[in-house]
Amino acid sequence: MPKATRGPYRRPVGFSIRLAPGVRIRASARGVRASVGPRAARVHFGSARPGVSTGFGPVGFYTSLGRGSSDRRGATSTYQGQVAAAQRQAVHAQRLELARGLADTFLKILNLHRTEFPPAQRPAAPRPQVPDREAIYRHYERHALSRLNVFQRTKRAEAKRRAAAWTEGEVQQRWAAACEQYAEAQAYLDERWQALCDNDPAVVIETLEDAFEDNEAPAAAVGVDGDDVALVVLVSAADEAVPEQMPTTTQAGNLSLKKLPQRDRADYYKLFVCGQVLTTVREAFAVAPSVRTASVAVLRHEGRDAYGKLHVSCIFAAAFDRSALDGVRWADADAARIVNDVSTDRCFEERGRSGALSPIDLTAEPALAQVVAAVDPEDLAAA
Repeated sequence: MPKATRGPYRRPVGFSIRLAPGVRIRASARGVRASVGPRAARVHFGSARPGVSTGFGPVGFYTSLGRGSSDRRGATSTYQGQVAAAQRQAVHAQRLELARGLADTFLKILNLHRTEFPPAQRPAAPRPQVPDREAIYRHYERHALSRLNVFQRTKRAEAKRRAAAWTEGEVQQRWAAACEQYAEAQAYLDERWQALCDNDPAVVIETLEDAFEDNEAPAAAVGVDGDDVALVVLVSAADEAVPEQMPTTTQAGNLSLKKLPQRDRADYYKLFVCGQVLTTVREAFAVAPSVRTASVAVLRHEGRDAYGKLHVSCIFAAAFDRSALDGVRWADADAARIVNDVSTDRCFEERGRSGALSPIDLTAEPALAQVVAAVDPEDLAAA
């Protein structure tokens, strides 16, 4: 009996083991082979010639590095270089994102005072809606025809006439009620508008409270005397309002983050404070059409003490006349220049060589101390 012979092909037996993320050992009839690294830059070495593979998605590329220790060192060097390049790109992307955020912050400080507020107009109540005659008629028609069949034509015609009459009465009744509600609403709005134009203290303060509700810097009206309103604005400290670094470029055109000198940072903080003041004043003049002057006190958030109580200090005060804002070139002048040119009775103190704003001694300013005392810092901060 003839001896069995092996076929011309035989499937090799082998296995693959994943030792760790990015490290895999493969064993086959050809020997043992290892691969290290991510799919984007993987190094292969072992029984066969060392090589490097790379790939994204379904496409991959493999190249042999030749034999010898120098080849293995070259493969390792290539992988390390790719990893280092990826790390540099990640760091650059982070710096770029940080630079964009810093630039946005400084632009916001420079443009705070340029926010426009449309002047208040006499409010109008929404016009009443005409009742839906067809819907009302369908309702009454279904009710009138509910017990009549299609063969009772005379009764059905009479029922439809009754439904039409009921519809007319319902429409007139609803329209009269809607008009009455509209008249009452408009009368209430007219009364409020007149009180606002007459500078009624309660109405002016309530109107300004609604207007200031969405402001970045919490603000409140603490008193109305004739056509003058007293305002208080709460601002954050310089460390929170102005970044320590500013994005710039080197002579070679590369991105750089430059640390701001204390003097420059103090100047930016003054722009921030003046911008918040002008924003509050412009909004107050816009929503309260009969207010002619606004006295503003700026409080600074100084943190909380050991008891959790909010501590604030007064760092700036000034008075603004509505007419002084006419003709101001908001797009060209910065906030500090505008405050310096249009306000009166300015009160502030600067400290050190940087000229940073420091707390005002209120013992020498009794009127200002009275305004500050009328404010609950916790309520203002909560706003």
